[in-house]
Amino acid sequence: MNRSPDLGVLLRPRPASPLVEVEDERFARHGVRLLVKRDDLVHPELPGNKWRKLAPNLRAAVEGGFPGVVTFGGAYSNHLRATAAAGRLLGMETVGIVRGDELADRPLNASLARCAADGMRLCFVTRSQYRRKAEPQERARLLAQARAGSSYVVPEGGSNALALEGCAELGRELRGVSDVVAVACGTGGTLAGLAAGLGPGQRALGVPVLAGEFLGAEIRSLQEAAFGGPAGDWSLAEGFHHGGYARVPARLEAFAADFEERHGFAVERVYVAKLLWALATLTESGAFPAGTAVTAVVTGRP
Repeated sequence: MNRSPDLGVLLRPRPASPLVEVEDERFARHGVRLLVKRDDLVHPELPGNKWRKLAPNLRAAVEGGFPGVVTFGGAYSNHLRATAAAGRLLGMETVGIVRGDELADRPLNASLARCAADGMRLCFVTRSQYRRKAEPQERARLLAQARAGSSYVVPEGGSNALALEGCAELGRELRGVSDVVAVACGTGGTLAGLAAGLGPGQRALGVPVLAGEFLGAEIRSLQEAAFGGPAGDWSLAEGFHHGGYARVPARLEAFAADFEERHGFAVERVYVAKLLWALATLTESGAFPAGTAVTAVVTGRP
């Protein structure tokens, strides 16, 4: 009898990522403790939420006998890079449907070049097609265009019901550790699963990195699909996107560089810098009462 590969062995995750307390006067002077969950160290090639979201989906693809995995992302998508790396580690075909057909005739940027080097076949589609990818008929056309109709489909950002189960494990690792557990949000899957895994009296706080107040509905929909309804105590801290996705203005860059110098680890700019900025700002404004312990989840590295 054939046995499915043990993804835990093949992809070599750590059993739990490190948790460290950070001494920072911007928090300490308000009586707030800051802890950092170094989920960027959970796996050497699939850091943080990428491992947690992809692992259960990869298991489903392997056990379902699918010939490969197809997923979606923009030109600088960390999710595409992680999926390509996972495919290389597992010897599984990966296809990336990339937003922007104008990119097809240009040299690949560093992110897409890494995907290609890891064996991902890239299919560039128009932005209007990409926006409609959730519509069943348009999705079928996109998969046919990418010659990936029989592949296992992972959504943009990796957020689906299986991914939430993986992210709930992150919450379980942090039960009883702090009052608030905060994470930067793109598609909302990590927050949705994290909240479900936390214990009584703990609250999950999401910091959206994209402009537009659409994420709450997405998180509720994801939790409905994964858990049958609302799960855990969570909220969103809006207004810290700094102009939109991948926007890193000078003041955010300076803040991130200062945090790196103070605490000795690299700060990813698109997600993690915005999370840490938000927590420092909220602490300064009195959003966390004295005595509050806050954990910042570092979901990726530069």
